[in-house]
Amino acid sequence: MGRSRKSKPLLKKVTITDVAAEGKAMCRVEDRVVFVQRTVPGDVVDVQVTKKRRNYYEGFPVFFHEYSSIRQEPMCEHFGVCGGCKWQALPYEHQLKYKEREVVNNLSRIGKVTLPDVTPILRSEKTEFYRNKLEFTFSNNRWLSEEELKTDEPVEHRNGVGFHIPGMYDKVEDVKKCYLQKDPSNAIRLAIKDYALEHGLTFFDLKKQEGFLRTLIIRTSSTGELMVILTLFHENKEWREGLLSFIQTKFPEITSLMYVINSKKNDTIADQDIVLFAGQDHIFEEMEGLKFKIGPKSFYQTNSEQAYELYKVTRDFANIKSHEVVYDLYTGTGTIANFVASQAKKVIGVEYVPEAIEDAKVNSTINGIDNTSFFAGDMKDVLNFDFIKKQGHPDVMIVDPPRAGMHADVVETILTTAPDRIVYVSCNSATQARDLNMLDVRYKVTKVQPVDMFPHTHHVENVVLLERK
Repeated sequence: MGRSRKSKPLLKKVTITDVAAEGKAMCRVEDRVVFVQRTVPGDVVDVQVTKKRRNYYEGFPVFFHEYSSIRQEPMCEHFGVCGGCKWQALPYEHQLKYKEREVVNNLSRIGKVTLPDVTPILRSEKTEFYRNKLEFTFSNNRWLSEEELKTDEPVEHRNGVGFHIPGMYDKVEDVKKCYLQKDPSNAIRLAIKDYALEHGLTFFDLKKQEGFLRTLIIRTSSTGELMVILTLFHENKEWREGLLSFIQTKFPEITSLMYVINSKKNDTIADQDIVLFAGQDHIFEEMEGLKFKIGPKSFYQTNSEQAYELYKVTRDFANIKSHEVVYDLYTGTGTIANFVASQAKKVIGVEYVPEAIEDAKVNSTINGIDNTSFFAGDMKDVLNFDFIKKQGHPDVMIVDPPRAGMHADVVETILTTAPDRIVYVSCNSATQARDLNMLDVRYKVTKVQPVDMFPHTHHVENVVLLERK
């Protein structure tokens, strides 16, 4: 029995004309915008509408009349189902074009600021196996393909480990091979799955909140170290020790093997105790001779090689002099702060997460950096005039906020503090543009550099240099 299409219309023989937000393509039917999954400009398709709104529809292709001349064959068998790498059918050069266009459009239309010539987007040399961290979910209710639904053959089991289906919180695509993380990532995941099936270990049921195996995090590093974190829903010493011992024996290259018992309703382990089973409780990343300690809860840019390019752009834009004080706002684990410290008189890092600040301090210590100071707290509360008076007036500010951008109070403090230069690093050029509009009263944008961190997705980083008018 197929999945219900309900009473939504079927749009026949429409031509896809452009790329839109969130990795979808688009067309127009009778002056109505239609966003279509899994298509590229030039495709001619029948579209099954799944969402109707006054001004737009959303849908997916059910039949291709013509394939676009630019379309390429997706490399992954899970394309279009697992929700990742939505642009696999679009050649990389076209992906870069659309990402760069998005940055320019957002900065000019939302930001409404005068822009210099935007430097061409910085491409990623690796377009496959570029991530250093992936999280997989175990489920006893894996997604069944259309072929499995149509057959009369009984389904052997519904256990799987992979990624959540978009819009289906309780369904997981059972991933055979993922092209995002280098070996032995795929081998580890598949070996754990096979062991679990063979030994009767139960997979998590999200609706009923029961089962043993919950999530699997694999972190690799440029130094060759490898961290594996297994999340279990409840303790079962026999199952836990058997599985972890199997992983340790099967994959001796794992340098950090950890587990956590998480019986909460959500998957986050930030507030959980993570237990070391074997090896070290951390791995190291390396960049330009600097070492960065990565713990199980540490944030680090997930494309290590491209992170280096991003930080080089940031450092170049900042153009720090040896007598200057630098503030690194939203510093995370202090990666940028430590990366630019050798050029500055001193660097002040501020971050909301206390554990990240402790990591930042450790990273300064292990690299022999003694001109950094790090502070934890909500940015709008920490960054006040008493703090600035005590730490010193910033000549340069580097800001790398979350996707939501900066709080208006933070922007106001920056405007009042008036550093000579601001380097704004963003993973969301729409909220970046909103903030640039607020900063425009005192600053002009003098450089713009988009950086592609995530090939085959619509995500794009952008670095902007603002100089005081």
